[in-house]
Amino acid sequence: MKSLYNPQSLKEVLQRIDKIQKDQKPAWGKMNASQMMEHCARIFDYGTGKDKPKRMFLGYILGPFVKSQYYNDKPWNHGTPTSKQYTVTEMPEFERTRNRLTSLITEFSTGGHSKCTSHPSPFFGHLSPEQHGLGMYKHLDHHLMQFEV
Repeated sequence: MKSLYNPQSLKEVLQRIDKIQKDQKPAWGKMNASQMMEHCARIFDYGTGKDKPKRMFLGYILGPFVKSQYYNDKPWNHGTPTSKQYTVTEMPEFERTRNRLTSLITEFSTGGHSKCTSHPSPFFGHLSPEQHGLGMYKHLDHHLMQFEV
């Protein structure tokens, strides 16, 4: 399984993000390319400690049972639900959003374990830096595959 703490994985995702076109249609789902990148950026706001979301009630109950799905090597199903705080309904500006996302990914990756959030995930609860590195890569990979890059 790839981790964003690996420099090669960082390079790979940045190259893939660079291939996304403004008008590119997703293979599945409702988000356009700008919305997908803003969605991912919001996740990285959490991963870098800039956002400290509240735990979801359902996360206390189900989170421990499905936590490993966040970072294991099994692909996520299409249409996996997300919490409302990470749902993007506005239409963000494409290039600004891409730049924001790539900056946050780079900050997360190069900051290493010591710069990773220790705040509990809203759904999964506590995650180690290693689990975050794997899960953040898996989340990006899921959405990059959604846009076929």
